[in-house]
Amino acid sequence: MFGERKLGFGLMRLPVTDPNRQNAIDIEQVKQMVDHFIENGFTYFDTALMYMGGDSEAAAKEALVDRYPRDKFTLATKLHAGFFKDEEDGERVFQNQLKKCGVDYFDYYLLHDIGEDHYRMYTERNSFEWLARKKAEGKVKHMGFSFHDRAALLDRVLTEHPEVDFVQLQLNYLDWDSEAIQSRLCYEVATKHGKPVIVMEPVKGGTLVNVPDAVKEMYEKIRPDMSVASWAIRFAASQPNVKMVLSGMSNMEQMKDNTSYMQNFEPLSKEEMEAVTKAVGFINGTIAIPCTACSYCVDGCPMNIPIPNYFSLYNLEKQEVESKGWTPQGEYYSRLSETHGKASDCIECRQCEGVCPQHLPIVDHLKSVAGLFE
Repeated sequence: MFGERKLGFGLMRLPVTDPNRQNAIDIEQVKQMVDHFIENGFTYFDTALMYMGGDSEAAAKEALVDRYPRDKFTLATKLHAGFFKDEEDGERVFQNQLKKCGVDYFDYYLLHDIGEDHYRMYTERNSFEWLARKKAEGKVKHMGFSFHDRAALLDRVLTEHPEVDFVQLQLNYLDWDSEAIQSRLCYEVATKHGKPVIVMEPVKGGTLVNVPDAVKEMYEKIRPDMSVASWAIRFAASQPNVKMVLSGMSNMEQMKDNTSYMQNFEPLSKEEMEAVTKAVGFINGTIAIPCTACSYCVDGCPMNIPIPNYFSLYNLEKQEVESKGWTPQGEYYSRLSETHGKASDCIECRQCEGVCPQHLPIVDHLKSVAGLFE
């Protein structure tokens, strides 16, 4: 189903000629990157309707499809709930994507960004059934979905839709045991259902490249031949059920680095895995709100506010690099607040502060959360 090499080229953060215009794609540099990628034995390309200001699919056509035989690459794209209103409209979008990419079929096609809200929309629009028909017609070789929500919902989706072939998950060593993102739990659910995993955000959009100096020094001491980014990519690829790791490479330097160690991929050794665990401790030591997620504060909250989850999302957002642009934490916050109280719903009864083992000023922190996400 997937190629032998686990690195995929994510066409989400392509090089641009104007940093103020996302769709000012440096197509000549993209062509060079595509050439290097394919020449080194890699084949998987991932795009989407909204990437690069809506021009990523067209860039895939110009830099890849128009220049290589169809059997030299595999192409993935996605249908987002916000871009169509019913099944007929979804078909129109799909046909436009085929034309825009210049292909007769997609190797991988995903329902994009499933959470409680989008799952409801895809269900109402019969999107899973529609996508299964596209597969039966040969217009899609493998059907799946990308996911940004909690493990319990993933279990429900895969139980209700065993027909999907794969799942795309946010998975990296910082989110692995995060209460908010639940990378490990989601990975385990996909594995339980026998669905191979494609990884997105393995370096959290650059966050796991710009690590604290102590982490960088530790990595360099153990593997002076490896870049900081390689630790994050290899961590994701080391999970047995991960079949592909997408990297949103923005220049040739990143391309050459990633392909150098993924061409003959070696899973992390025991020593390297222990170093990653230490790195998580270092990074989390810089967190803004030192919540331990004991959840004592949740029971009895009159506004049903999931305080530890919000604090986890806040901490993750504060650890993002400023240049990244879009980050997923806001979506997780929005989805949690659909079924729970918002941070701004706090009535300052302070019963949570009375039971907090860390003696945190929870009310003040919730105001910070509301200021960031609302």
